[in-house]
Amino acid sequence: MSTAGEPDTIAATDEERAAANRRQRFGQGFLDGISHGWAERPDIVPPARPSVPHTAARRASVSAAFPGARVVVPAGSLKERSNDTDYPFRAHSAFAHLTGWGADAEPDSVLVLDPRPGGAHQATLYFRERADRTTHEFYADATVGEFWIGPRPSASAVAAELGIDTAPVDAFARGADDLVVGEHPDLTRFVSEMRLVKDEYEIAQLKLAVEATARGFDDIVRDLPRIATHPRGERVVEGLFHQRARTDGNSVGYDTIAASGPHACYLHWTRNDGRVIPGDLILIDAGVEVDSLYTADITRTLPINGRFSDVQRRVYEAVREAADAAFAAARPGARFREVHEAAMSVIAERVADWGLLPVTAQEALDADLGGHHRRYMVHGTSHHLGLDVHDCAQARREMYYDGVLEPGMVFTIEPGLYFQIDDLTVPIEYRGIGVRIEDDILMGTDGPVNLSAGIPRTADEVEAWIARLRESA
Repeated sequence: MSTAGEPDTIAATDEERAAANRRQRFGQGFLDGISHGWAERPDIVPPARPSVPHTAARRASVSAAFPGARVVVPAGSLKERSNDTDYPFRAHSAFAHLTGWGADAEPDSVLVLDPRPGGAHQATLYFRERADRTTHEFYADATVGEFWIGPRPSASAVAAELGIDTAPVDAFARGADDLVVGEHPDLTRFVSEMRLVKDEYEIAQLKLAVEATARGFDDIVRDLPRIATHPRGERVVEGLFHQRARTDGNSVGYDTIAASGPHACYLHWTRNDGRVIPGDLILIDAGVEVDSLYTADITRTLPINGRFSDVQRRVYEAVREAADAAFAAARPGARFREVHEAAMSVIAERVADWGLLPVTAQEALDADLGGHHRRYMVHGTSHHLGLDVHDCAQARREMYYDGVLEPGMVFTIEPGLYFQIDDLTVPIEYRGIGVRIEDDILMGTDGPVNLSAGIPRTADEVEAWIARLRESA
């Protein structure tokens, strides 16, 4: 027999049984008094955010591209990590781009563009209103109740900050003909391609992300001696950067790669459980995501003891030369893929010079019969950067890889060389060396601007950087 308000444990689903196990039981005295005895909390209406005119222009572009259609852009929902704990919520990038709601966006929110006569759309932001002390949810719902998670924004505050009309999420009803981001290919592609060229607000946010990331790299360099004493030094690197990301921004823009020694040859090494040993190199690929959700993406490769060996320097400077060649190729009007081709030409020439190829560099660069040098750099040289670390990923090939570079585009340049520890095609002195140098590039009207140029890049600059920060520690 089940009691009122409790699910029948025989017929209930696993999810319902779990919810019943977590359900709080409250005495009548608590229920009678919980909504009383609280000080007044004024509903303060904040000023509009600097992003408001930019988000309005972006929504106008969507409106013009899809006249007469109802456009739905969900923020997404919380995702369970384990039982009643969730992963940190991060709104869908298209939602953040079109609303300006970043790290403080509410789960399950929905932006809707309703068509109006004449072709324009009316924007409405549906979200779950605050569960304050006047509601049962205040104390009973650990997901949204303010007793559990703190104050949440009111409808009037969100409308004022974002410049968008708001409505309760319960009032939203999806229609059969709605165009939904993530489900409708044309719309999904369009909102991705919109972000290929950044406006002035986006560029300013990316600069903030780069500046915070530079401080994070300084934190790591300053602490290299202590890092080298820990049995999981890579985790110490990761933790230092995460602290900077959380104090100066929202979080990291992606899982930090702290790859020391041979781990640097694994392109997406995020286990970060190894030692950081003097004499080795450590490759650190990290980026701070600021509160607007724009992220940096920067890689530096450091000699742990402060000095490159002759072979390490040879590899490092070859990668730096490839990065410089890619930067020189990045000009307004150039094809995006030409940046990669410029870097790969240098990579092929250097590994051929070192006797690592069975063919000449020119033969290796042949599009149909070559590719031998790609064994040592299998990844691409560049990707767009913005709200996502790999931004604009749903754009058409002709707009992205085969697209033309335009002022306002922001992208990475990140060549590398990776000689895995068991690679018998290279001399033993190269094995276990992995190097990548990655910078964040803004295409200006007169040419590219390296937003991360302030972080030391050349081998000499890196050695001087390490020496300087160790002296100041």
